[in-house]
Amino acid sequence: MRDSDVKPRAEELEKEPPFPLTEVDKWVLSQTDEEFHLHDWDELRVIIATNALETLKRKPSDLRRYMAWSHEIKGQYGSMTNYILQHRLPWGPPPFKYVSSIPFHDPSDFKILRNDWPYGLTPDITHIVVWSKTPIATEDVNGDVTEESRKIIQDFVDRTFVKRLGEDSYRVMWFKNWVRLQSVRALEHVHVLVKDASKEDLEFWTGEKA
Repeated sequence: MRDSDVKPRAEELEKEPPFPLTEVDKWVLSQTDEEFHLHDWDELRVIIATNALETLKRKPSDLRRYMAWSHEIKGQYGSMTNYILQHRLPWGPPPFKYVSSIPFHDPSDFKILRNDWPYGLTPDITHIVVWSKTPIATEDVNGDVTEESRKIIQDFVDRTFVKRLGEDSYRVMWFKNWVRLQSVRALEHVHVLVKDASKEDLEFWTGEKA
């Protein structure tokens, strides 16, 4: 989709967005890409360590494109979930049948993909999403992952991503959005950020050409 295709509808989409805009979204849309501050690795470490996930932002132009894309997708498929299941995760309709009740334990129960709509990150950072058929337990109060889930996810990230990079754990971080922050709530997923990932690394993890 070209900028010229999005621009004429930008004001309409901001008045009637395809999803609820947060105050952070509204602030981002008031900026230009040149004014926007990209998230760098050190900043992301602080955001994830303090669980301040609501501060993660897309670039203004990317957010507008994402809004336009979401509008088109909902018009064609009814929901983003339907689109993802038809084009990115050919698992059939939920609830999914999974092999293991432990998330990320059996390779057939998850799929690793690059994020089609990453946050506004510096160019050295790759945003990956790991989709799971197996439910990931969360706390009832705030929708954050339980301590057991956190350990399961960390073990998976270590053996899948960190090990591939020669045990260089500094180059890998992960997070799972709280339930209220998720844009695709019907499908379980975890975000993984990798610093200085090579083309070969990305193809190894995703099975797709980088």
